Amino acid sequence: MTEDGLPSSGSEGTAGGIPQSPQTPLPPHGMQSTTSMEPTSPLRLKLRRVTEISIIGGSAISAVLPLIALVAMLVVLFLEAIPAIRFNGWGILTGSTWNVGNAYAAFQHSHGVTHLVGAAYGAWPLIVGTLLTSAIAIIVGLPIAVGAAILVVEKLPNAIASVIGLFLEVLAGVPSAVIGLWGILTFGPWLAAHIYPWLSHMPNVPVLNYFRGNFNRAGQGLLTAGLVLAAMIIPIIAATTRDLLRQVPEATKEGAEALGMTSAEVFKTVQARWVRTGVIGAAVLGLGRALGETIAMALVAGGIQYVPSNIYQGASTIAAAIVLQLDAALTDPTGLAVKTLAELALILMVITLSVNVLARVIVRRAAKGAVLPVGAGF
Repeated sequence: MTEDGLPSSGSEGTAGGIPQSPQTPLPPHGMQSTTSMEPTSPLRLKLRRVTEISIIGGSAISAVLPLIALVAMLVVLFLEAIPAIRFNGWGILTGSTWNVGNAYAAFQHSHGVTHLVGAAYGAWPLIVGTLLTSAIAIIVGLPIAVGAAILVVEKLPNAIASVIGLFLEVLAGVPSAVIGLWGILTFGPWLAAHIYPWLSHMPNVPVLNYFRGNFNRAGQGLLTAGLVLAAMIIPIIAATTRDLLRQVPEATKEGAEALGMTSAEVFKTVQARWVRTGVIGAAVLGLGRALGETIAMALVAGGIQYVPSNIYQGASTIAAAIVLQLDAALTDPTGLAVKTLAELALILMVITLSVNVLARVIVRRAAKGAVLPVGAGF
């Protein structure tokens, strides 16, 4: 101690008379001191640059691959279908006769294409069957799917909602062959025994008179096919809508309720506007599966290539016809029948792309009129 009572220089850094070693302040957690950082080597900089370029390039390739695949499919189908397009012309879109021709007669040449005698191909009943079954599926399936999603998110306890959500996700992955067998062995006969007899006696007035008519006891036909398709797309639309509803902020809903709105008014004013573009996108996903469904439609639609006169009669779709007609097409030694199936696939691709473009236009228009932060696309 000095005379003034201050500690001497030899006692600096002591506490309680015990000398302590000077401590260097530690840098914040997860950081290194600037004095201990080594300069980045040129090799490390080069490696970092190569990694960034690889990530950007891989992302660009991943973004372009779907477009390349789509264009490749369209080009391949068009090249394969050129002989059929020359032979059939626009008549394939309006004709109703499908005949491979006589394989035992001499070949004929028309429009520069070799074909069998009596060959004729018309896809109008298939186009009508594809559009009608998909329309029935959307009309029936969309309200049920949205209602199920609302029930799961808004009304059911979390334990029950999680179980139902699990079943929705499982049903979305059930193979179409399994659903088709269920439709032809169980669902179709049940409809024919208990539902169709009642529907067939509907009053003879517009809209309802379309349900009047005869039906077969196996239940195969246009309505059964549409209902089976509805069962296939309901899980897809319901699961997507459920996830969209869960993204609506609770504060927004609570604010609407604080203004005195009922649950229905909150859904109409807030939630419906928040998720409507996403629901349209989910409906398009379901419609895409309905348009391209093959095995289930081949089993339950009836496989009849005529335009049905009532909702119970047998029908066929483009995808189902490709499968059902493939064996007969392979017997055509000229190869025109197989080329015509490629033309059918090209028509189906055009229909599907047209529906998707139309749905995207609807989504953009719906998004422009929204007052909430919804996206302009999906």
